Amino acid sequence: MPLTLIYCVIVITKRKFSKPENFNIPIISVGNLIVGGSGKTPFTISLAKRYKEVAVILRGYKRESKGLIIVSKKGKIVADIKQSGDEAMLYAKSLQNATVIVSENREEAIKKAKKMGEKIIFLDDGFNKTKIEKLDILLIPSQKYKNSFCLPSGPYREPKSFEKFASIIAKEDIDFKRKVFIKNPTKRMILITAISKPKRLDKYIPKGIKKIYFPDHYSFKKSELEKLMKKYKATSILTTNKDAVKMENFNLPLSILELDIEINEEIIKKCEDFINNFGKIP
Repeated sequence: MPLTLIYCVIVITKRKFSKPENFNIPIISVGNLIVGGSGKTPFTISLAKRYKEVAVILRGYKRESKGLIIVSKKGKIVADIKQSGDEAMLYAKSLQNATVIVSENREEAIKKAKKMGEKIIFLDDGFNKTKIEKLDILLIPSQKYKNSFCLPSGPYREPKSFEKFASIIAKEDIDFKRKVFIKNPTKRMILITAISKPKRLDKYIPKGIKKIYFPDHYSFKKSELEKLMKKYKATSILTTNKDAVKMENFNLPLSILELDIEINEEIIKKCEDFINNFGKIP
């Protein structure tokens, strides 16, 4: 609790004294307050695929590179997964017209995207980037948390009261819904995944499947996957799109949990209005 108090003072002070910079380009951030997965990546993909001349900017968590890396240019992938990280590679493969950039410094990445001619920017996990003027979409997961403390005592990255700073609040199962189907199913599948909160997949997978969880963003090795398949006599590995980008070069049979996000039309309209009216004098 003492550490949580110190942490809260820091994040509250940061937000109170930050002065957002206008980068003269419409920026839409998709973020959350809870540690771990809340659907930011598929939500952002669902929004970004509606537009052309768009850049997606993210940190590139657990990548084996530093600094600013261009992962894809107008849909053409120009980096490997070690440089990009799994989330950025999923964006690059999912968005055929987008430019994807990873950078610890989001401001630098925004300027780079503008120089490359992009007209719209999506920030993955940008709610706490208080120095950037943007439209903030805050995702609220359907799971309820009894513990409402901030880190390290609880699951919140910022106080729950910070919901008031969001431009748009999107509640799971109300404002957005997950649609999942299995691509290339086989008779004897084993679930192997390295996503945060993997048990959220349970309602989408057939009963009786062996489930093997690795740490979040884990880099798989072909040999360990082969051993697991042999051990459980599996005919394929059932996994997520985010995991699949780290397995696709292993030449192993994959069954993919294809995830799509259905977003409330009102949220889509608010984003379109923000983009279309950006820079206009009220």
